[in-house]
Amino acid sequence: MPRGRYSLHDTHDHTPLGEEHFHCAPGPSGWRYVAQLTTPDGAHRGSVDLAVDELGRPIRMELNASSWQVRGAAIDGVTWVRTDPTGSEATEGNVRASGFTGTSPAFLVSTARLLRLAPGGPATRIRLVALTDPVLAPRTVDQAWQLTERAEHATDSGPLLVDTYRISALDTGEVHTVHLAGDVVLSAPGIELEHLETPPSTFPDFPDFPDFPDGN
Repeated sequence: MPRGRYSLHDTHDHTPLGEEHFHCAPGPSGWRYVAQLTTPDGAHRGSVDLAVDELGRPIRMELNASSWQVRGAAIDGVTWVRTDPTGSEATEGNVRASGFTGTSPAFLVSTARLLRLAPGGPATRIRLVALTDPVLAPRTVDQAWQLTERAEHATDSGPLLVDTYRISALDTGEVHTVHLAGDVVLSAPGIELEHLETPPSTFPDFPDFPDFPDGN
């Protein structure tokens, strides 16, 4: 069960945005990721709870940020409910998309799991609902993902397979490179892995994901 810490920063001016303290685990039912977000001075600023099925589809997603909350799942595309900080109003949304995305590294892992690309294969287009900080506003985005390389690296705990993805934003033409090892993001725009207590997990043949305590 990987447990660790990512640092997050603005992709344009590299301003520190805080940290994401996470743990995750795959299993025959899918994969679950739970994280707490902190500001650069250590104050709590939100949380992530994402569970996907064995195909990578979101079966439960809950984000909290700036007192806003979004809960969603793969229903008729993807469906979500966004609640304002006062809790007095909730708006529903539905889009013919394959999943969700956002600033959390969890979404890079879940999208890679959803696509299951072959190394060196062609780019694959995918439509996602992006939940943007700081108020988790939803917008639909189209991306093209390509798995350009899969390389084995020697580590103290054994060989580590690292996948390199080329991700293109089809609306702006921006291209980013993301490095994944199992269910851990090694590096991506705005994301750096600062600490990892145990090696990344691979998806096949793992026990069912545990019942993580809420808020931890």
